[in-house]
Amino acid sequence: MESKYLEYKDEIVALFWDGNGYQTIAQHLIDKYHFKTTKESLRRRIKDIIQYVIADKEIIQHNILLQKKSQKQADLNRIKNKAFREHSRLENALIEYNKSLIDLLKAESLKTTIKQHTSKGKQAIIVQIADTHFNELVDLKNNKYDFEVASKRLQKFAHHIKEYAKFYNVSEIFVAVTGDLLNSDRRLDELLNASSNRSKATFLAVHLLKYFILDLNSVANISVGCVSGNESRVNKDLGWVDQIATDNYDFVIFEMLRLLMPDINFVTSGALELVVEVNGHNCLLIHGHQLGNMNNDKIAKVMSKYARNGIILDFMMCGHLHETKITDMFARSSSLVGANAYSENALLLSSRAAQNIYIMKDKERHDIRIDLQHTKGFNGYPINKELSSYNAKSLDKTLKKQTVFKIVI
Repeated sequence: MESKYLEYKDEIVALFWDGNGYQTIAQHLIDKYHFKTTKESLRRRIKDIIQYVIADKEIIQHNILLQKKSQKQADLNRIKNKAFREHSRLENALIEYNKSLIDLLKAESLKTTIKQHTSKGKQAIIVQIADTHFNELVDLKNNKYDFEVASKRLQKFAHHIKEYAKFYNVSEIFVAVTGDLLNSDRRLDELLNASSNRSKATFLAVHLLKYFILDLNSVANISVGCVSGNESRVNKDLGWVDQIATDNYDFVIFEMLRLLMPDINFVTSGALELVVEVNGHNCLLIHGHQLGNMNNDKIAKVMSKYARNGIILDFMMCGHLHETKITDMFARSSSLVGANAYSENALLLSSRAAQNIYIMKDKERHDIRIDLQHTKGFNGYPINKELSSYNAKSLDKTLKKQTVFKIVI
């Protein structure tokens, strides 16, 4: 192709894309630039240029298509590799987690003496354990929380429960665990405010709850039921089937307690919902993240769902929002942790540490909120402080003075 015509390539192409034919373009160029050639000869040159450009464009488009396919495959490989890395990290973490738990359990006596009490009547107490968020560190002006505080609050809670059990002549207590036993560490602020690592925190949670249950067992026979919450889940995404929902530290803690106390009746069903009958009352345990802020419409929908399956619910209990709310058909417990930086600064909410109990008579239910914010006079259940000293905020509590030997040469 003659070079003197290539310098007009952009103009020729523009005229062609505007709908002009080869002869029209040739005449335009002859009139404009006074080429000394025939119109037919120039027409052939223009045709060659156009075909060259079109062929070049097709090559470019083909290369772009190949590049897109290559990029798509690269993206798929990157997604697969990322998923594989995340799965491998999680699997490795769980392997180490299980090893740590086995080592810790070896130090914990598996033989626990459970007292059996003679039935005194038809009264029973449901004790709700909601949103303990073990492993969270809170250091606010109006609230402090760590394993030591949790231990004291649980002991205070047990003290009041035993007083009510004696007053109402109760010999049966059902402990209803409604999830979020362990604090999440998915957000950076949660990770920075963790008291210990998850394996040690799980063991400490089991340790404290075991003492709590044994404390209650001093006055009554104990049964325990549990549903999983959202904060204690292992995976990033929420699970709505048992296979995924049980991949949760709440479930692990529950099963470890069952192992440690084989003589206690541990009630299991679905991971997210559990219906138990206590003194003729059908009670639903649910964490509450499924329903958000409960109202009458949501309560009616849940009860209708069970009614279609032949189960008439008398009462529902949940946690999740860390705020006490009690109605005729529904009760929500506050949390053991109380206010934290997230609730104070992000949600502009202020809450107190509290838990609920429910006195279940033959045809009556008495709902009682136990305030646990202050624990003066309670020393708490014994805990291994070294296990809770992972974060610098809690580590300084257990550092012992060490002797420094000076060697004089």
